[in-house]
Amino acid sequence: MEQINTYINTHKDRFINELNDLLRLPSISADPAYAEDVLATAKAVQESLIAAGCENTEICETKGYPVVYGEKIIDPNLPTVLVYGHYDVQPPDPMDLWDSPPFEPVIKPTKLHPDGAIFARGSCDDKGQFFMHVKAVEFMIKNNQLPCNVKFMIEGEEEVGSDSLGDFLKKNREKLKNDIILISDTGMIANDVPSITTGLRGLSYVEVEVTGANRDLHSGIYGGAAPNPINVLAKMIATLHDENNHITIPGFYDKVEVISDEERAEMAKAPFDLEEYKKALDIGDVHGEKGYTTTERFGIRPTLDVNGIWGGYTGEGAKTVIASKAYAKISMRLVPDQDWHEITELFTKYFESIAPKSVKVKVKPHHGGQAYVTPIDSIGYQAAAKAMETTFGKTPVPQRTGGSIPIVALFEKVLESKTILLGFGLDSDAIHSPNEHFGVWNFLKGIETIPYFYKYFTEMNA
Repeated sequence: MEQINTYINTHKDRFINELNDLLRLPSISADPAYAEDVLATAKAVQESLIAAGCENTEICETKGYPVVYGEKIIDPNLPTVLVYGHYDVQPPDPMDLWDSPPFEPVIKPTKLHPDGAIFARGSCDDKGQFFMHVKAVEFMIKNNQLPCNVKFMIEGEEEVGSDSLGDFLKKNREKLKNDIILISDTGMIANDVPSITTGLRGLSYVEVEVTGANRDLHSGIYGGAAPNPINVLAKMIATLHDENNHITIPGFYDKVEVISDEERAEMAKAPFDLEEYKKALDIGDVHGEKGYTTTERFGIRPTLDVNGIWGGYTGEGAKTVIASKAYAKISMRLVPDQDWHEITELFTKYFESIAPKSVKVKVKPHHGGQAYVTPIDSIGYQAAAKAMETTFGKTPVPQRTGGSIPIVALFEKVLESKTILLGFGLDSDAIHSPNEHFGVWNFLKGIETIPYFYKYFTEMNA
């Protein structure tokens, strides 16, 4: 792998330009208006795999957006790495909070990325990160340094729940057969503190609807007599947490994994500056479940958050109206042993039970997934740790993160494979938010590190 840095220095401008071309495609899977752009992005991903030297590339149809597949099989007797990523992105809204157009990539320095960061929707989540793998494999193939087999599976529905992926996995078990799954859709603690994600929280995502009268009402004539769904919804949401920010849904914590004091102490060794955290978010204080640290709250504890709430008149000026309906979107992040289907059912029953008789309530489940933990004594983790130690000069810290990648647990169930989460983004990269960005240094560091994972994983399996 000694040629990797020379290859990166020679081709880095091309790498960045190719990534920027991918970022210009608004592959917003949540909005049907962008369907053609999503499909165009799938085609662009296939072309990038072909250019990297992959064979048998396909755009595989599903009931939703397609999965892009490609492979390079050098010897069936050698280990096989399956790379997963997603080419769809979150909607860019609110547009007025972007400093530059979300699908016109701009490179500029930041405090944490003095060498420059690529500002664009999808730059970190996940186009920039899966593209590191494409370029790393390009290096290995073109320099005859690919030590084992590689397969790519890049999907287009991750941001809307990967609804089509389960069927695709079941129908293509043999095609996707592998020894380890490698994903870069997570982050690390800091550029000088490499880390590997060993735990992901699960997810239950629902939408609630509260209905009062059969039409919008005049607030003067009906106010104080007819139910106001917005007021009712606000009160119902407020009852979902108690004074200690403990979730009040009966049975919610029954299956929560209990982390030992010893493991909590080990996790506490990871660098974390509370004052810097508050400063970066411009908040006066942190908020969360009593009895747990900030890192524990977003790493090992379940949560419930309102992601959106609306109803009534929100236009310019005034309109004195009592809305007929009010809505909210609510996500629950889950930890090992909590089943997302069960949690969704518990939420539904409880939310319906706390509604006053004056309104009707509907709970619409959207999507979800199970939590996941990677053992740090596995060959896959050890290979990733050694790869990072080689390129960073430091042993990476194992960490559990608050995010969810629901399909990781599905991979283990259907493909019977463990997953390594080798991410190179930072928490400050604003994924899912305006001004999402990904450090140029991080992008290139990923390309440098990934070939070493292949090298060490193959050697450890010899």
